[in-house]
Amino acid sequence: MRPLADMLRPKKLEDVVGQKQLIGKGNVLYNLINHKKLFSMILYGPPGTGKTTLANVIINELDLEYDFLNAVINSKKDFDNTVSKAKEQGGLVLIMDEIHRLNKDKQDLLLPYLENGLITLIGLTTANPYHSINPAIRSRCQLYELKPLSNDDIVLALKRAFPLLENIKIEDDALDYIAFLSGGDVRYAYNLLEVAYYASSDFHIDMDLLKKINNKPSLYIDKNDDGYYDVISALQKSIRGSDVNVALHYLARLIVAEDLDIIFRRLSVIAYEDIGLANPAIGPRLEAAIKAAERVGLPEARIPLGEIVVDMALSPKSNSAHEALDLAIRDVKMGNVGKVPNHIKTHSKDYKYPHNYKGSFVKQQYLPDELKERKYYNPKLTSKYEVNLKNIYDKINKAID
Repeated sequence: MRPLADMLRPKKLEDVVGQKQLIGKGNVLYNLINHKKLFSMILYGPPGTGKTTLANVIINELDLEYDFLNAVINSKKDFDNTVSKAKEQGGLVLIMDEIHRLNKDKQDLLLPYLENGLITLIGLTTANPYHSINPAIRSRCQLYELKPLSNDDIVLALKRAFPLLENIKIEDDALDYIAFLSGGDVRYAYNLLEVAYYASSDFHIDMDLLKKINNKPSLYIDKNDDGYYDVISALQKSIRGSDVNVALHYLARLIVAEDLDIIFRRLSVIAYEDIGLANPAIGPRLEAAIKAAERVGLPEARIPLGEIVVDMALSPKSNSAHEALDLAIRDVKMGNVGKVPNHIKTHSKDYKYPHNYKGSFVKQQYLPDELKERKYYNPKLTSKYEVNLKNIYDKINKAID
């Protein structure tokens, strides 16, 4: 017997629940379908928000030929077959699940056909594509974020299931409770409704029955509909803001959701983006905490993670290094580069080797002539370490001037 969630999968745009910011009248995907036009895209968001459903609805509405592949499960030969089919038919839509896990061989195979339009890609992922998807793939796709469904959306979806569940009786508070437990995941809501229906003696679903089955919310988001990525963002902002209690709260959400990988990645960003030169020892300490957490696994992983988050939240903060680099990158992107001075080119005989001079310093120009007065680094005085760096920096600048 097919699962309830599969039987209720929409086939038309008007039957899709939620995501009005994309498919509501006048919005981007609504208009694309209305104009019978499709571009390569990546649909990303938490589980159960309708990524696969929306991809299938788009294909159905536009009556397009397509293949469905999984970036991990399907082999390179499967991808070769899709390319061959696209060539035979003069074009094909490829729906690809778990696109964030696409390896280099498969990327290299697909890229030229995405470039020339022979294959139109609809990628699906729960990961943030700005961090997890190869830039070459990402640059050829439009990115659309699917949001967790609201409780009202979930209740509406659940009511659509009633005709398929003969003699069902469900209390209003039980319906609302399923919506709450689902955390915006409609598939989870359908599965819980179906289990409750068959777990009851007379197809009557009430709060007592639901609490016997499951009283733990789906923690991909919380009960207030805070998005998963919002929780990750809140963790970083609370550490940046030195609020240790709030940082521990958001860490707790991610630990209960058992998503250690995103904790490791985000804490690594915070260590260098927000703490940086104010406390450069935090990087190695974080790496040691991550290794310990990986070694012991959950639930004990919470111990080193809690310790390092307290340390990071209460640490002095500085973003001076990465801001300096961003200014340099901006110059490069704007074409402000110039030629490398002759005396520091690879085979120059005029280069002055600093170690041959007192204090391992000698005055000489390193920046191109066009940029020789440019200064990117602006020290922050939030820690003794960076104050010492500033003193050295000032002495060097004074000697150069």
